[in-house]
Amino acid sequence: MMDDDMISMPIGQDFTRRLLEDAGLTAGMRVLDLGCGGGDVSILAARLVGETGQVHGIDIEAGPLNRAGERIKELGLSNINFSHLPNEEIQQDDEPFDAVIGRRVLLYLPDPAAAIARVSQLLRPGGLIALHEHSATMTPASLADLPLPVWVRGWAWALSYHEGADPARGLRRYGLLSGAGFDVADVRAEAVLQTPTRGYPLAGLVQAVLPRILASGAVTEAEIGLETLAARLADERRQSNATYVADMMFGAWGHKSREAA
Repeated sequence: MMDDDMISMPIGQDFTRRLLEDAGLTAGMRVLDLGCGGGDVSILAARLVGETGQVHGIDIEAGPLNRAGERIKELGLSNINFSHLPNEEIQQDDEPFDAVIGRRVLLYLPDPAAAIARVSQLLRPGGLIALHEHSATMTPASLADLPLPVWVRGWAWALSYHEGADPARGLRRYGLLSGAGFDVADVRAEAVLQTPTRGYPLAGLVQAVLPRILASGAVTEAEIGLETLAARLADERRQSNATYVADMMFGAWGHKSREAA
C-alpha cells in the first residue's frame, strides 16, 4: 500500500467540496473556475452542476490545462471546457455566470481586489462567488519537535513567496469580497492536520512542484532526497505520537449585490 505521505490527492479537496456544496453550487449552474490548473476544482464543480450545468476553467499556464483536458476525457465529463488566458483577459460573455469559484488563486495575484472586481462583472445579479485559500500566518504548530515536516513545509512556502504569494491572503478574504460589493454569507477556516496514524501528501506535493522548488533556490535536490522523503516523513510522524497542524485553509462565499447590479 502506498504511504499517505505520497498520495497525490490535493490537500483540502474535501474542504473545497463542502465549501461548494454549502455555498449552494447546484444542478444547472454555469460556473467559472479561476486558476483551474489541473482541473481538480472544475471536476468537483462539474459533478455538482450535473449534465444540465457547465463549468468553464481558465488558467495562465498551458501545461496544467493540457493535463486537465486529458483527465476530463478519461472521466467522460462533457460539461467542462478550459481556456488558456490570464485573468486580465477575461471578457464578458453573452451569458453571465451563475457562480465564480477558485482555489489558491488570489494567493498569487498582485491586486486581488481588482481581480474580484473584474470577475464580479461576469456574474449575474445575485450570482455566487466561493473561494478557498491557504494561510501560513498561524502555522506550523505542534507540542512535539517535528523538524522534517516543518522544514519541508518551509520549501513549499518559500516557493509560494518566490512566485509572489501573500501568506495572509486567506485572512483577508472577508474584506476583499465585501470591498468588491459582495454580500458575504459565510467565512470558515479548517486546519490541515497530521497525526501518528494519518499523514498528508506532503512528499507528493514536493514531487509535483520539484522543478519550481529547485528554481526558487530554497533547497537543493540532494537536500530534498525525494526517493526517501515519504518514508522519512512517515517514520517521524509515527514516532512522534503527536498532532501537527501543518496549514490553515480559509473558505468564503457570498453573492453579488442585486442593488449594486
